[in-house]
Amino acid sequence: MNVIEIEKLTKDYMIGFWRKRPVRALDNLSLEVKQGEIFGFLGPNGAGKTTTLKLLMRLIYPTSGTARILGRSIDDVQMHQEIGYLPEHPYFYDYLTAREFLNYYGRLFKLSPSECERRANELLRLVDMEHAADKQLRKFSKGMVQRIGIAQALINDPKVVFLDEPMSGLDPIGRRQVRDIVQSLRERGKTVFFCSHILSDVEVLCDRVCIMNKGKMVAYGKLEDIQVGVTSGVEVVAAHIDQPAIRELETFASKVTETATGVHIELESERQVDRVLSIIRRADGKLVSVNPIKASLEDFFMREIGNQTGMGKKSEKDLPESVMV
Repeated sequence: MNVIEIEKLTKDYMIGFWRKRPVRALDNLSLEVKQGEIFGFLGPNGAGKTTTLKLLMRLIYPTSGTARILGRSIDDVQMHQEIGYLPEHPYFYDYLTAREFLNYYGRLFKLSPSECERRANELLRLVDMEHAADKQLRKFSKGMVQRIGIAQALINDPKVVFLDEPMSGLDPIGRRQVRDIVQSLRERGKTVFFCSHILSDVEVLCDRVCIMNKGKMVAYGKLEDIQVGVTSGVEVVAAHIDQPAIRELETFASKVTETATGVHIELESERQVDRVLSIIRRADGKLVSVNPIKASLEDFFMREIGNQTGMGKKSEKDLPESVMV
């Protein structure tokens, strides 16, 4: 069952003062998200990710196209009672405590006082914030703010949750905590629309993805399907080869690593395999395996999008977080 259906969704912004002209932020997007999955929506800055989320939330209106959530039009106000949303840059009343904050959002959804209290306690446990329940938000770290933000997106027990860059700006511990929360949502049967440019998190969390660039869809589907036929080289594993042979391999191989299981030789091309096999035979070594090195999502992203956006020529500060050193 599809819980999100987007068909030919397009958004133009008018820019200019005297002579206004349209700039297309989202171009003819069509996709479906299935019930119970974590769907990754990713791309570089300016790809159209946040524009898409704002359209689905009805914070802005489309130039053309349609979208349905839970089988109902996004124009249906009642439907929005059944979804949760965490924007990329939320503004929270930081003078409230975590408990007061969640109770406030519960009242916005017309929950009874007892239900607000019950949901607040349940969500504070879920996001591991019970210890900070009576602490003001202004005293929270970035990671704590993100976790309490996810809690507010769940206060109405939504069927679908939209998260816009929930990992952005977090340290590794904070990212791991948020990642665990997102995985727990799937276990609870929630559908998660996960918008991010941190590729490693998408690769770990998501069942399917849509990759965007300059307002257009670049790729869509399961990660393994998107990356079919995309390899980043070949790995040869050999055993019982001597140091002179290893030194010869190091003159042309991308990487040579000695481990307890043998010598792992990474090559850029299959054409180099015959040369490696010849060296192994001369050294009276043993061939253990020859396998393609599967490209990561980052490899695919940089190949399909990096050249278009000139990422390879930019400084580190312009790169997605997952490719920063």
